[in-house]
Amino acid sequence: MNTALIPVAEAQTRLFALALPVAAETVPLRDAAGRWVAGDILALRTQPASDLSAMDGYAIRFADLPGPFTLTGESAAGRPFAGAIGTRETVRIFTGAAMPGGADTVLIQEEAAREGERVLLSGEGPRGQGGNVRRKGLDFATGDRLIGEGERLTPARIAVAATGGHGALPVMRRLRVAIVATGDELVAPGAPLGVGALPESNGAMLAAMLADLPVDVIDLGILPDRLDTTIAAFAAVDADILVTTGGASVGDHDLVRPALEAAGGSVDFWRIALRPGKPMMAGRLNGAVVLGLPGNPVSAFVTAFLFLRPLIATMSGALDPFPRTATAILGEDLPANDRRQDYLRAAIHDGRAFASGIQDSSMLLTLARADCLIVRAPHAPALGAGEAVEILPFA
Repeated sequence: MNTALIPVAEAQTRLFALALPVAAETVPLRDAAGRWVAGDILALRTQPASDLSAMDGYAIRFADLPGPFTLTGESAAGRPFAGAIGTRETVRIFTGAAMPGGADTVLIQEEAAREGERVLLSGEGPRGQGGNVRRKGLDFATGDRLIGEGERLTPARIAVAATGGHGALPVMRRLRVAIVATGDELVAPGAPLGVGALPESNGAMLAAMLADLPVDVIDLGILPDRLDTTIAAFAAVDADILVTTGGASVGDHDLVRPALEAAGGSVDFWRIALRPGKPMMAGRLNGAVVLGLPGNPVSAFVTAFLFLRPLIATMSGALDPFPRTATAILGEDLPANDRRQDYLRAAIHDGRAFASGIQDSSMLLTLARADCLIVRAPHAPALGAGEAVEILPFA
């Protein structure tokens, strides 16, 4: 296999090419949050369905100003006035209520005075015809596209779908993501530590990173550094994505690649031109995409952020699977970069980005205190404090 370092963008493209499309399903709105829609969602109704009052007040004909007006009834949300108003007639109306026939304007109650069945203008009144009225179809009309295929269902999009007449939506099914850690030195978090033992943190971290995505996480626990055990575990995997952490390099105890191939899988690429996370691997096994992340938790975080989350989004039908970028102003100087794309842990203070002083990939506390990753392209020149830089925000 060619062991040259692969650029990040090329590795993402090749990883996505390994993914098979998953089936769509229709789910109730309350189960659709966070999914990506499997087709355009069109409005089944017009909103508002009729002219509505935008304020509490009195429905009038603008041409009848300055009045006075004779009160003939009331219109409330869900209880519209049944008739129509005539010359210098008015209907008491409340916010969200349907405008009565003949009325084209709302005189707000703060600018009206009522004397029995007479309503008088007491303020400046509406500035023009149609004042304080939400016209029919102001938001959308039947047949309008409310949500585009491949867009993610945010709370606001759930609301517009419901208002548009939908009780259920077509979405891509939830993915099954199996996560396994490898290494004799690892023990479960909270377990007693023997000599040379280390708490396994990647499994919990990755599950937390995927908590907002439409996936079902399968925890395969920790595999010892034994080839036969690893082969058997891989052969038994039933998932859409298999994520391994550790064991993907070339040491005597790095068994992920040989175990994957012995279990009937294949490796598509290995070694990425990025820091941290160079020894990442990708391939396939029994219909699943395999993503071999480094065992180092910081490297595992960065590669999961750049590859695993976008892979899940792609397989779930996302129109744009990549993490959003932003621009920040540097709070300190940065040196020139080398041939690998760099992702620097950084914190935002007073609107400026400060890279952690030590970027050693073993340092988890710097990651825990970071707000973003500063992106440094290969061979990027030195930057000074006050210059703009691309960042990947964590939230």
